[in-house]
Amino acid sequence: MNPQGDSGFPQTETPLPETPPAESGPEAVLAPKPAGPIADAEEYRGLRWIFIGSQGLRAGWSVPIFLFLTLLFMVALGTAVTLFVHKVLHVKTGSFTPVSAIVQGLIEFLPILGAGALVALFEHRRILDYNLTGPRRLPHFLGGLAAGFAAVSALVGALAWGGWLHFGPVALSGVQSFEFGALWGAAFLLTGFSEEGSFRCYLQFTLTRGINFWWALGIIGAVCGGLALTVKGGGAWGVYVAALLGLLPCLLLHLKKVEGSGFWQAAWVTSTLFGLVHVSNNGENWIGIFAAAAVGFVFCVSVRLTGSAWWAIGCHAAWDWAETYFYGTADSGVPAKDHYLTAIPAGNPLWSGGTDGPEGSLLVLGVILLMLVALLLIYGRGNSAAPALERASG
Repeated sequence: MNPQGDSGFPQTETPLPETPPAESGPEAVLAPKPAGPIADAEEYRGLRWIFIGSQGLRAGWSVPIFLFLTLLFMVALGTAVTLFVHKVLHVKTGSFTPVSAIVQGLIEFLPILGAGALVALFEHRRILDYNLTGPRRLPHFLGGLAAGFAAVSALVGALAWGGWLHFGPVALSGVQSFEFGALWGAAFLLTGFSEEGSFRCYLQFTLTRGINFWWALGIIGAVCGGLALTVKGGGAWGVYVAALLGLLPCLLLHLKKVEGSGFWQAAWVTSTLFGLVHVSNNGENWIGIFAAAAVGFVFCVSVRLTGSAWWAIGCHAAWDWAETYFYGTADSGVPAKDHYLTAIPAGNPLWSGGTDGPEGSLLVLGVILLMLVALLLIYGRGNSAAPALERASG
């Protein structure tokens, strides 16, 4: 992590300049306290310096605490909800329905929210500081919703045009279509908040202020090494490809000492981790896993350009809603019940996506690239978010 930032490990201190002679009189009372290295050295000496940096709790400690609290809360809440559903309501779970998706979404979102709130308290921040502030949040969120639906529509349209996707009869009509559409909307809004809240909000913000190339490389290496030892399927190659593609650009940023490069080192890590969490999905192939990592990078770019994660949250929710409910395709290898249209993959899985769904098709890479270009064209000109993020990277 950043040797001059907030990593959780001791770094070599630079010599401190001599303190100017003390003043006397009223000027001495009104004079500000020394800033820069002197103030930092006085405030963060001793054991406190190991844990606390100029931006509060060091990232090397903050991230493990957040992950531990999230896991702890998730296990506790998940166990309580499962017992209540099975023992009290006598409801069997297992199928991917809007109600089960909402329950699962709450089990994921509430622990992330609770862990984020506690860590924010430790760090003397607001939870909104984790990439949830910034200008024009509502327009960015709505823009993300439109972009997510448009991207999936373009992908599904290309699959249908090429004969790799066939539409069946409409599964829902009338009031039911609106009811299930609203339920799926709530479910995927929770998904957007939980997944973007953890990856593009907390982790992206925290790693940006305390990471450099070597720490990023160490994390990526540990992820790939652990994956090679535990997962033998071809899907893991999606993570390996994402990791390799980020290696040279991040190394060049490090060697050229580009200002704000911590953001991109963090984006490399969070995007690769986002691909990693999709490895356990049934029916997911390596293209779908790489696509998840690539979309994660696009979402990081949106944070950079807009100054917040609201566009990413909206895009993520709308993407999943359009894929699962509106078009009725499998979502990351998971088929759902109670969808509006019915879509059936056909032909070579390399193009149709097979059991993975549209995300497993090679065509998804072109759609992701179009999303990136659209982001740069719409938000890349004259944006004022980048300087603030550069300052945050320390």
